[in-house]
Amino acid sequence: MQFVQNFRLTNHNQTVMVSLVKQANANPVFRALADPTRRAIFEELSRQGEQTVHALTRYAGVSQPAVSKHLTVLKRAKLVRHRREGRESHYRAHPDALAPMVDWLNHYGAFWRDKFDQLEALLERMEP
Repeated sequence: MQFVQNFRLTNHNQTVMVSLVKQANANPVFRALADPTRRAIFEELSRQGEQTVHALTRYAGVSQPAVSKHLTVLKRAKLVRHRREGRESHYRAHPDALAPMVDWLNHYGAFWRDKFDQLEALLERMEP
């Protein structure tokens, strides 16, 4: 879900439109990956494939309860999926959940490329 809000700002007698895009689905992904331990866990699962909580605890270098809390945040953001096998929980990365973040980055990448192209054109016109 995406919506756009427009604000008008004036800068030296020029009207500038500022577009704020909020993609509701991107926020949980950004929040989940903001923590370096969660990013490391997600990267490890992406590289190595499915792993148990115990294996991730050895990798992360933090306590098992801390790893479990990080995995809960990653699950809520739909970045990991899990399955139970006996007493063990096995986790795997779900990289498709990164799509809202990729969309957000693509939007702002295009926005800034356009702004830099406009700046370059303006500077060329200003050259003596």
